[in-house]
This record gives sequence, structure tokens and C-alpha cells, in this order.
Amino acid sequence: MACLAISLQPVNGPDILLQTRSWFPVSRALAAVSAFRLARLHLARGKKQPTSHTSLDAIGDDPLAAGSGQLVVGVESQYRVVYRLVNSIYVLGVTTAADHASPAVHAFAVADAVNQAVDVVVAACRGIDVTPEKVHRKYPEVYLALDLVLHGVGSVRLTQILATIHGDNLARMVNSSPDAEARARGADSWPTVEHLAQDRHAARDAFNGASFELPMETLAAGDEFSASSLAPTAAATTGDEAPPEEAPPIEKDPFAASDMISKPEEALVGGFKKNKETALVVADPAAALAGLEVTTLPPAEATKPTFIGVEGFEGDYGGIEFGNEEASLAEAFEGFNAPFGGGLDASEFVTTTKKDHKDKSITGLELLEMNSGQARNAAAGSPLENLLVTKSPEMTVPELCIVEEINAEFQESILARVGLKGTIFLRTLPPKKAAGRDTEFSFRLEGTSGMKRAALQSTVLSNLENGLFHVKTPSKEEPIPIMKYSFLPKHSPLPLRIRLVKRHSGTLLSLMIHYASNPMLPQPLSNVTFIVKLPVDPTLLTVSPKAVLNRAERELRWHISDIPLKGPAGRLRARMPVDQDSKDGELEVVGMVKFAYQGPFTLSGIKLCPAVNSTSQFNEVGHTFSSGSYRCI
Repeated sequence: MACLAISLQPVNGPDILLQTRSWFPVSRALAAVSAFRLARLHLARGKKQPTSHTSLDAIGDDPLAAGSGQLVVGVESQYRVVYRLVNSIYVLGVTTAADHASPAVHAFAVADAVNQAVDVVVAACRGIDVTPEKVHRKYPEVYLALDLVLHGVGSVRLTQILATIHGDNLARMVNSSPDAEARARGADSWPTVEHLAQDRHAARDAFNGASFELPMETLAAGDEFSASSLAPTAAATTGDEAPPEEAPPIEKDPFAASDMISKPEEALVGGFKKNKETALVVADPAAALAGLEVTTLPPAEATKPTFIGVEGFEGDYGGIEFGNEEASLAEAFEGFNAPFGGGLDASEFVTTTKKDHKDKSITGLELLEMNSGQARNAAAGSPLENLLVTKSPEMTVPELCIVEEINAEFQESILARVGLKGTIFLRTLPPKKAAGRDTEFSFRLEGTSGMKRAALQSTVLSNLENGLFHVKTPSKEEPIPIMKYSFLPKHSPLPLRIRLVKRHSGTLLSLMIHYASNPMLPQPLSNVTFIVKLPVDPTLLTVSPKAVLNRAERELRWHISDIPLKGPAGRLRARMPVDQDSKDGELEVVGMVKFAYQGPFTLSGIKLCPAVNSTSQFNEVGHTFSSGSYRCI
């Protein structure tokens, strides 16, 4: 058991102080201290054994004459007293002696508390010349410090107590030290991380009532549809039986994989007739493909769409509409008339003159997005500062802008983690225009209540307290990052909430992404790209709405031009056959989102304001926030 009481007992005179735990009776502590005094007096008179009412179990030849030791006192209720003599005062620590299993452990624990109490007494007396008069002068400080020591303190907190024992404020000595040990280890206090548990409980409660399981009626309807679309197994016939009648043509499933998948590559392109003599002179792909055989259209029943009522994937699937470019089939399934649904480029199988693309792997569906993709990739090699900060040739004052990055990870519908970080960039006047003058001004930051930590570039920016900052730096051509900061997770707003739902039934994998915008955003997000990392290279792919497939990276991309702030959640769906059966385990699918915003607002709500309510000494250009690692699994 730990130390139960601490006492200061002079060699001559009454006891100075007795500090006990709240649940340990003071009478018992007084009995143990009095027994120690009697034992000490008996030994001082030369008696080797105490009276019949007090038993003595001393360690050493003459333990009480030494500077420290331990003593077991009492008859019915025995207590172990660990003492240490400091000048003319005994510092005593009392604990029980009934547990004989580990007395050494108790003795060392109490000895540690006694040593800490000695440090307090020595610090209060400003040295080892400890006297009762000096202790009485600092009695309140010694009393409070020994109370903390009795309840257990670490070395870091004890150092904090000893450093403030001669201060003017007792409350500071007691209240400023609880977090000192946590700060020394670099750990966060509970109030700092309490919001993480609250956010997790709030997210779990929000989605507790939501159910994403498919009802049994829907599964049964899907099984019936699959069974009706499969060809019945032909019964085994013998030589005595009559020849079977010719079966009527069976309706084919428009989503079934082609039999050509299992054949070698030569069989796949065998239908394309090539003429080596005329291939070089034919420049028109349509003329080169004029000899291809056109397959017959499916029966009329196959042209009608089939309604699927599975939750999350409901809609009309299949069907053919002629003369309508905006037909639902064309929007839902890209490359419907291509082999295996992959959107192969037919001109690859003839020797014609065609443009040599920079990326040889781009074909089919990927080629559809090539023109728009080149414009976006043109700026990929530019420096980051040139994209984030607008260079104005008529700059008259320095410019400031804020660049933020939001990172989030969703596990199904639950937000697992989130992080928001930002950087404040400064663009000074050009050196030629500044004429050797330094850029110097002050500004104020507002909306920093949710900021977790910030780092300043001390050579450029100085903190004036109360949200005021002062900038002084020579003029430079490139933008200068003057401050980097991060926000607490509970104060990090999410511009977009996403959820990935997948269903692996047999060898058919179905995916769906739900997304909804934050209605508190200053304006809707535009040009948002959703990316899904596919587990396999699909041979047959069904998507809704239109998407771009990158076979080299096994990525499926949707480009959404605009996401409204309010309204129903958007849905992105895909289906594909896979080689692995659902009984062998689940396949890993990861969804990612890429977006960016540039305008007068920041995602965190931080604002740049003049230092005083007067003319601003700087210009505030367009701020930017974009997605970093924003994904769902």
C-alpha cells in the first residue's frame, strides 16, 4: 500500500505537521507517530527493548541514530514508519505493515515519498539548515506541497512545485503543475483530445439509424432475374431417344460476358480483314473498315430496358434507343458497342496513318477525355506558388493569400480522421520597384479559435500577441510562406461528405459512391473528380453516369462539373465481373476525390484584416483550398 501519512517531528519539541490521506484516520496516524517518538526516546536512554505495549523491529545496529531507516511499531495494528533525519527534524512516512508478501515494495514506495518531502522541506528552508522556525515561516506552502506529494507526483511536477514554493501565489503552485508532466512528455491533455471521442460518438449516433443492407425481397427478385436470363442445362440424351426438337431462340443477357474472352488474341481480331497492299494508301479509317461484317441486331425483346429495384442501383438497365444521342443507355454505359465494354479503338487493327499520341496507352474511353485533359495537365509542371498566387504587373502594395488543404478518410459512412492545414503566402513588391526598401506592415488574424498549432517564419514575421502580426522582409520575386498552421479536427469543416458502398455477389462486383456537399460552403464546388481504384482490370464494365477508364492505372474517373449546396445526394455507380468469387473474400476498393476552390473565402474561416481600422497596408488576393488525401474505403 502507498504512503498513508507524512509527519514532521523535531528532535525536541512537539510535532510540526501531520498530513494524512482522506480515508486514513488521523487517530491511527497519531498512534504510529507517537509510537515512533517513544521508541526513539527509549533508544536514546540506552534501552534496547521498548515497553511491553510497543514492539520494535529495527534494521541495523542503531537505526534511529542514522540519517534514515525504517521501523515497525504497534502491537495489534502494526505500522511501518520510514524516517529520514534532516538537521534537527525527522521526516516520517507511515504505511501499514500487515502485508508480509511484499514489505520491500511498500518500504521503497514510502521512502520515495519521504525523499520528495525532504526536498520540499529543504526548498522551503532554502538549504539543509532546517529548523522548526524556518518551517513555520513557510507553513502554508509546505502544507500544500506535502499534500500533493502524499497523493503522488512525478519528478517533473515536483520540480515545478519546488520552483514556485517561494512565489507569492499559492494557487499558481498548486494549479499550474498538474499538466507539467504531460507537457514534458509532449502529450496532449484530456480536454484537448476529448473532442475526438465526442466526434466519433456523434458520427456513430448519426448513422445508427441508417441501414444500407439490401432487403430480402430485392435479393430474391435479383436471383429470379438472374436465373431466368441463364440458358437451361441441356438434358443428357441416349441413342434410343428421339432427337430433341429445335428449341426456340433464347433471349441473351445484354450484360453477359462474350465467349471471345477465353479465346486467344488472334481470334479476337480475326474478324478484321487486312489488306497489306491497300492499307498504306487508305487514310480514312471508315474506308478501311468498310469490309467488316455487321452483326445482326438482337431481338425486339432485348431492346426494351429492364427495371432493377436494388437499393442504390435502381433504374432502367439495358435496352437500345435509335436516333437519340442523349439516350439513357448512352449516358449510363460508355463504350456499349465495343468489345468487352472496354471501348477499344478499331483503328488499332488496321495499318492507317493516325496521330501519334504522347501516351501510347490511351485508347477508347480514355481518348474521349484527352482534349480536356491536356488543358488541365498543361499547368502540372508550373511552380506551386505561380498557380496559387496571382501575379499582378501593377502591384502597388504587398499581397497576402491563404492556401489550405483538407484531408479526410471515411470508413463506409463514418468519418475516421480529418485534418486541415494551411499556409499564408506573402508576395512583396518586385526588387526593382521597391528601390531597396524593405516590406514592412502589420495585420490581424481573425477566426483562429479552432487553430491547434502554428509555426512562424521568424525572419519575416513576428507575433505581437492578441492576433496581431508584424511583417518585415526585403523584397523578393517569389512568394514567401510566412506562417503554417493546422486546425483541430472538431473545428475542421468538411466541404464534401462521401460514402462508398460495395456488394460482391458471386463474381459480380457492384460499387456506388454517395456524395453530398456541405450547405455552409460559400459557393458550390465545381470540377470535382471522383476516382475509384479497381481491384482488377475489368473485361465488362457498366457505369452510370459516364466515366473514364484508365486501364494502366486501374482507375475509374467521374468528372462532376458542379455539386449543388442543397439537394439530394449524388450517386455514382459501376458494375463489373471479377475473377474472385465472393466466398473467397472481399475485394479491396478505394475511392478518392479531387477538388479545388479559389475565391475570397477560406475553408477554415480565417480572415486577414488590417491591424487598425484604417487603410489597409496590403492587398488580399484570392484564397485557395483543395483536397489532399480525401478518400473513402
